[in-house]
Amino acid sequence: MRKLLLVLAALAVAAPVVAETLAGVTLPDSISVAGHTLALNGMGVRTKVVFKVYVAGLYLEKKTSNAAEVIQADAPKRLVLQFVRNVDRGQITEALDESVRNNAATQAAALKAEVAQFLGALEPFKSGEQLVVTYVPGTGTTVTVRGVDKVTIPGPPFGQLVFSMWLGPKPPSGDLKKGLLGIR
Repeated sequence: MRKLLLVLAALAVAAPVVAETLAGVTLPDSISVAGHTLALNGMGVRTKVVFKVYVAGLYLEKKTSNAAEVIQADAPKRLVLQFVRNVDRGQITEALDESVRNNAATQAAALKAEVAQFLGALEPFKSGEQLVVTYVPGTGTTVTVRGVDKVTIPGPPFGQLVFSMWLGPKPPSGDLKKGLLGIR
């Protein structure tokens, strides 16, 4: 019995701590990106009409509820979108293109080729699959679809543009933005 208790105690210590579960999606409380430990800043749900589309989690080196600080920071950051329903390529491309126009139209005009690369990397998603956007200073913004890196777009300006899509003045939903910023 004592051995069993010791084994269970060791497993409990070794098991990763999970930050939270939202709409059936659980994300780890921290991740490693390019040698940096990023903490889960917050999670939010993207709904369209009444349907849940995806749960998003924002990872940062230092937690903050300041959207402008997140967008402007030349620091590692990651946005994980886990889909909770099937979405075809046209739907996701249209939604993200609209978010670019709503939040960073001026920057998008100057980064037209980069926006096209980003949108071109998108694919259809099934429930349970992930789209991950990671910014690393000196490397750029990497778009990962179902665990496969599709494109890396260099430079801070595109990183700022892409994170403004979810954290800018007109995010896909106010509740999603608040959740990502850890505001309840």
